[in-house]
Order: sequence, then C-alpha cells, then structure tokens
Amino acid sequence: MRELGKVDVALLPIGGTFTMDIEEAVEAAIAIQPRVVIPMHRSKADPQDYMKKLEAISNIKVAPLQIGEVYHLN
Repeated sequence: MRELGKVDVALLPIGGTFTMDIEEAVEAAIAIQPRVVIPMHRSKADPQDYMKKLEAISNIKVAPLQIGEVYHLN
C-alpha cells in the first residue's frame, strides 16, 4: 500500500466481516496517505468512530456517505 503513489480518494472497508475492521482500515489509510477516505462495507461498524480515530492521528479527511449520497472531490 505504501507504494501506490499519490492517491486522492481511497474507499476502505471497515466492517470487519471478511474485510478490514476499523483499526485495520486506520492502518491502511495511514499507509496509503490519501487526501480523502470513504468508508464502505460498514456492516455494523460506525463510520463516525472510524472518522474520529483516523482524523485524530492524521490530516486525512474521512467522508462517511449515506446511501445514494455523492462525493465531489475538490
């Protein structure tokens, strides 16, 4: 992941069932260093919890989206 180069937006799973859990997704975001992370495959994981954990230790913005919501990268 550290070798990806410049990444503007990363969609990272946080649900923990057959995917990364919140802590693993925080580590992945730190390794990738995108401008923005959109949490996905949330299952019962709280995207607000993920946002608090990641934004507390980095300058990476987290954009938790609702179903049908669109994100526009500025």
